[in-house]
Amino acid sequence: MVREAMIVSAQPEASEAGARVLMAGGNAVDAAITAALVQGVVDPQMCGIAGFGNCQIHMPSKGVHTCIDFHGKTPLSATPEMWENLIEGETRDGFGFVLKGNINDLGYQAITTPGSLKAYGEAISQYGTWDWADIVAPAIAQADEGFRVRPHVYFWWVNGADHGRVPVDQRLSFSSIGKRSYFNSSGNLKKIGEKVHIPEMANTLRKIAKQGVESFYTGEIAEQIASDMKTNGGLLSYDDLASYSTTVTEPLTGDYRNYRITTNQPPGGGVMLIEMLNILENFDLKKIGHNTSEYIRVVAEAMKLATADKDRHVGDPQFVDVPLSKLLSKDYAKSVSERIMNGEKMTVERYGSNEPKQTTHVAVVDYDGNCVTMTHSLGMPSGVITDNLGFMYNGCMAVFDPRPNRAGSIAPGKSRFSSLAPTIVSKDGQPFIVLGAPGGTQIAMGILQSVVNVIDFDMNMLEAVSAPRFSATSNLIDVMNRIPSYITNNLEGQGYEIARSALSFGIAAVHGIRIQDGKLDGGADPGHDGVALKV
Repeated sequence: MVREAMIVSAQPEASEAGARVLMAGGNAVDAAITAALVQGVVDPQMCGIAGFGNCQIHMPSKGVHTCIDFHGKTPLSATPEMWENLIEGETRDGFGFVLKGNINDLGYQAITTPGSLKAYGEAISQYGTWDWADIVAPAIAQADEGFRVRPHVYFWWVNGADHGRVPVDQRLSFSSIGKRSYFNSSGNLKKIGEKVHIPEMANTLRKIAKQGVESFYTGEIAEQIASDMKTNGGLLSYDDLASYSTTVTEPLTGDYRNYRITTNQPPGGGVMLIEMLNILENFDLKKIGHNTSEYIRVVAEAMKLATADKDRHVGDPQFVDVPLSKLLSKDYAKSVSERIMNGEKMTVERYGSNEPKQTTHVAVVDYDGNCVTMTHSLGMPSGVITDNLGFMYNGCMAVFDPRPNRAGSIAPGKSRFSSLAPTIVSKDGQPFIVLGAPGGTQIAMGILQSVVNVIDFDMNMLEAVSAPRFSATSNLIDVMNRIPSYITNNLEGQGYEIARSALSFGIAAVHGIRIQDGKLDGGADPGHDGVALKV
């Protein structure tokens, strides 16, 4: 029995809002959704009510274990071939495509039908205990107050997009509200510690608190959104909003060294996580040694294989036949592990370059042992802010494959693949680790290493999310700067190309909670601004 409660998120303001809910008697769902709404206020390019995501809810005493998938869906006016002749490139890690004029990346045509607010409302109505207006109230208060620019927010504003992507300052200045809110009187981006205040966002949240979620999908707000989209050539319409629905599924399950892994179904990234764990189960990782050159080689090859399989097979299961039985097969994993043992190098063809991603995460465990892990995002934000509404829309069209007849191709009403993988690891039938991460295609890679750090190397949660990470979502191996060069030199001697980051922390930003003997310990990735709060 859990005797404590904890929340961890990438923003201190959100963690505090959720902690206050727990202290006031709210359950894990109440706390998670309250925190998520605050995240959309204080990190408005990472997530928000016009975003997408996935939420795993586990309430053991009530027999509830479910995932709410709320990926953004392609507007009904989109067609598979509409951008086929505009392709200029693809990012190295497969996060998206670069088109002429950045039409899929910046502006009104970059927007998919948002699912976040719909999912927040459904989670509260079905599994929460608080009134909706009380859930939204902390976000309204935060929007009224504004927020001070934190270090990671500023870092992303300055460094968050390159290699063919539209720079972040162009996204922030795309709308009149953005120009006024994110830049100072001299026309420069606001610095760390300066305040951002968007009163239109507070007013929109007030309407949502009073009128309910449907105001965004069929009511006054929906009409404002649809009018703005039509005026500016957007793909999104009122019919897209009115017809949007979440997808509720059972978690995708796997096993790793007698631990049960539960994560999300496609089009999310859970399948990659379980596939990689199945491969690594055939290696004595502890004997190989944490972050040795051989360890990095083995894990990187598992990452490359899972990435290639994802590119080839994984998409929206309503449109694509995803061969889960093969991808999650222990026999398949065994055959792959034998190839890795024999020194074979997997191939993931890409062109372009790596870049950070725009997502965030919240994880909660309450006093009754209920668990919530939710990753939500704007993708690369579109830059669009409708006058009088205040929030920025997602830019998820950039991730769809503009080439027809592929797993990730555009189709009306289709959800895009994402690497989101909110995960719960159970031991002897009880939740043991509750975790997730932002980080684009690096998400599954960061979660993988954190799970292995706890299970194979006996790390606590903070140690697990803080240890140096690496990733291979192309033929390169990306490493963070705390991995010594004498380790990577050995890999280069074996013919591997290493891309060393100047950053000390990265490869997703994992946030998690470990549950042991009724006690909780949490970890917020040091590379972001977050915090774990125990109450």
